[in-house]
Order: sequence, then structure tokens, then C-alpha cells
Amino acid sequence: MSHSILIVDDDKAMRESLVELLEAAGWTAHALSRASAVADQLATMMPDVILSDVRMPGMSGLDLLESLDPNFAPPLVLISAHGDIPMAVQAIQSGAYSFVEKPYEPRRLLTILRNAANNHRMTQANGRLRERLLQLSGLDRVLLGQTYEIKALREDILDIAEADAPVMVLGETGTGKELVARALHDLGRNPDGPFLALNCAALSAETFETEMFGVDGGAKGRLVAASGGTVFLDEIAACPALVQAKLLRVIEDKEVLPIGSATPVSVDIRIVSATNEDPDAAVSAGDLRQDLLFRLNTVVLNIPPLRQRRDDVTLLMTHFLREYGEAYEIEPPDMDKDDLAALLAHDWPGNVRELRNVGERRVLAARRGSGSMARAIRNDQQLDDVPDALRSAVAAFERELIGKAITAHAGRMDAAAEALGIGRRTLNEKIVKLGLDKDALL
Repeated sequence: MSHSILIVDDDKAMRESLVELLEAAGWTAHALSRASAVADQLATMMPDVILSDVRMPGMSGLDLLESLDPNFAPPLVLISAHGDIPMAVQAIQSGAYSFVEKPYEPRRLLTILRNAANNHRMTQANGRLRERLLQLSGLDRVLLGQTYEIKALREDILDIAEADAPVMVLGETGTGKELVARALHDLGRNPDGPFLALNCAALSAETFETEMFGVDGGAKGRLVAASGGTVFLDEIAACPALVQAKLLRVIEDKEVLPIGSATPVSVDIRIVSATNEDPDAAVSAGDLRQDLLFRLNTVVLNIPPLRQRRDDVTLLMTHFLREYGEAYEIEPPDMDKDDLAALLAHDWPGNVRELRNVGERRVLAARRGSGSMARAIRNDQQLDDVPDALRSAVAAFERELIGKAITAHAGRMDAAAEALGIGRRTLNEKIVKLGLDKDALL
């Protein structure tokens, strides 16, 4: 495929000479006599490179360079019969690809222009590839937002997804740490492999090896089943000390020893961990082993809380209203200035998860022909007004139901969760929150 070039020079003889040279070399060349006409030309034609004289009436070549958007415009090579070292330095520092003095040496000029054009095409190809990766992974929908912080996070995920290095995800509750872990898995070297999410606060030191390593001649264990995929260790700072030691050995040795076996089983797992605490503070408090932290934090990703990216709040809410409008088969309610004011005034302690819940409540209220954003937000705040007696009664009821399910299914947590109609992770969280002793139930 031939390259294209836009030549800008007020000297007609020089323009014709450059066009002749470049067309003879296989280029598609267009020429202008004024730099002020470049903007209109770029609206209809995007060349691979621009070659411009420096000293011209009206807009100079340096002025043209300053007017170009560095994120979209092709590279600019400047050429001048009056060039000197300071001018060349200024041009390069201002973003010019290169600087050539007249009279030019044809081979050198063609080499510079060819390299500039190839570099531009490669940059464009990389940009299209990254955009395609975003579309394939849904990363721009999973981590929706246009603020610098969230864009940078998406870029970081794309950059490290195919690496095997352990990743630690830091962020407050509700910011989407598991979504980031799943995105790393989906964009990684084996997206078809298993994804195992473990709530470390719910891991029991007594049953860890049986459940995770398996038994010789019996169940092969969850870590072995996850081999070839990703293991997500959520709430790593809440992991029991004995379990931390066993996890450390798995990460270091990349093998597990099933109960009753003398032969270890190799596991090929990528580790992604997460915590809503400061990991260094957790180490200082004795809650997290320092050697385990050093194995987990090769790469650290920080998810900003929603209050630090308020410009995304309206965009996210619009997305959630549309999503729940489709789910509940109604037209999503419009947001007026009072709704927007309520959204921006709230601190969102529950982050994106809280925002999503507010969006669902707003759509449910719209189905009844009523509601406002302020009312939907207040529903969360009114939870603090629930009487302690009611809280205790609900907790006791949940303990009884969960206890019966665990007993009925002989401790098989997936089966118990399915019987209760909730996810395995939700079940683990409730066990921790309600203070249930799973082993005592069996």
C-alpha cells in the first residue's frame, strides 16, 4: 500500500519538485501553498505525513505544528532553506517528527518521510487494536466512565492482561474489584480457562486443604480444578493466618498436595488479589503476612472511589437507567436538574454498587408513575432507621435458613447456595456477616 503525503510550501517550484520526487517513489502527493489551508484539507484527506516549509507568509510551519492535534494529526516534517540548529531543536521539542534543511538530499528525505509514515500507521493500527480489544472484552462497558482515572485504569488492564505476574486490586467496597479481576482473566492468555473467585474471609483453616487441594482418590480440589485459569482472592487481608501460609506455598511452588497423597499436583494459575484495606497497614497490624504481600503485589491497580470521579456519575446513572428500563420493560425516566443535583450532592459511600441500586429503585418507582432521584437515594439512608429488633429478627431468620441449607447439603457450599437461590460469594459473605460456624453445623 502506497503512502500519502501533504506538502505545504509557498514556493511553487519547490512544491512541484517535491511532488515529482515523491510520486516517482510511489507516494500519493497533494500540495498546498499556504499552511492556513491545511485544516480544511485534513477534513477530507488524512495523509500519512505532512511535509511543510518553515518560513511562509501568514501561518509558518511552526505555527502549523502548534495548531495540529497531537492525538490525531499525522506526523509533521519541517523543511527550510533558512534552518539552523536552534530552529531544529525548537521544532523537535514542539513535536515535529524531524527537520530537514534545503537543499535536501532526496534519499535522506525519502527515508525520513517513509519512517514517519510507517510510525503513524503503526500508531493507528495499535489504536484500532486497543479499541477492538475494548469492544471484544466489553471493558469500556464494564468499567464505564470518561474521567482520566477510569480511562487510565482501562489502559492499565489492557497493558498487563496477558502477563502472568500477580496483580493486586485496591479499592473501596463497591468499586468493582471483581469486575477488574474478570477483565484481566477475559483479556488474558487463557480466557476460556476457569475463573475461581474466593472470599478469603470465609476460608476456614481447618477445611482449606480438603476443599482447595482435594483428597487423593476423591474430589480433586478447587485449586486443581482452576488450573489453567485465574484465581481471584478477594478480601485477602481478612484471610486466616494459617490459610495465608498455605496460600503462600501454593503461589511459590505452583503445586498442591492432595490429602492422603505423597505426590504433589502442579497447578498453573494466575493470582489476582483484592482488598479494600491499605495492605501495608494490614501488614503492620499483623493481619497480612508481608511475604504473602510481596508475592501478590507485583502489579498494583487502584480503582478510584466514585466520589473522586464525580464527572462519571451522570454517565453511569444514565447507563443504569437504560439497563433497568430494558430489564423492566419501561422507558427509562428522564433526569431533570433536581435529579442531577441530588446525584452530585451525594458522596456515594457504596460507590458504583450503590449507584446501580439507586438506578434500579428509580426505575421501579417510575413503573408506578412516581419517584425521584433524591427519594431513591434516601432509601439507602433510611436503612439506618430500621429498629434493632427488626435487624436482629432478620439476622436470626437468615442464620436459621443458611444453617439448615448447609446441614442439608453436607457442607457442599455450591449446592447450599443454589438451594437458597443466592450466589456462592453472597453465601460466603452472609456466613461471615452473621458469624456462622460452618464446621459446627456439620
